[in-house]
Amino acid sequence: MGNTSKFKIYLKSILVPVLIGLLVGILITNYIDYNSLNKPIFSPPSLIFPIIWSILYILMGVSFGILKSKSLVNEKLSSIYYFQLFINALWPIFFFVFKWRLFSFIWIILLDILVFKMILEFYDKNKISGLLQIPYFIWVLFASYLNLFVYLLN
Repeated sequence: MGNTSKFKIYLKSILVPVLIGLLVGILITNYIDYNSLNKPIFSPPSLIFPIIWSILYILMGVSFGILKSKSLVNEKLSSIYYFQLFINALWPIFFFVFKWRLFSFIWIILLDILVFKMILEFYDKNKISGLLQIPYFIWVLFASYLNLFVYLLN
């Protein structure tokens, strides 16, 4: 595979999650009430979220790009990757737009499970690809903690 082909694979793989994240961010921007909520200890300032999510979306894309560039993506990997991305994209809409805090917590638990499964599947095909998803998993677990306590405290 030529360098141009690999570049295109990585570019597309990175752009998909980044653009989905950007679109969701634009859709929810007028509904974000994070600063007015009662939050648990260890709650980061709101400025941190777009920075962290941008990094995680890039890592997610690089991870998937590794698999694609090595022709390791099959229907199962593709399905879990895009399904978790879909579940991820809906969470902020449920949480911020609809204010469904308890439902959002249940939804993010589904995301936790999917991301964990995705890591295992990616790792099985390429260790680096799987390991690149670990920061995402840790952040989603942390987001689950925040979601639960925002629900309980509000």
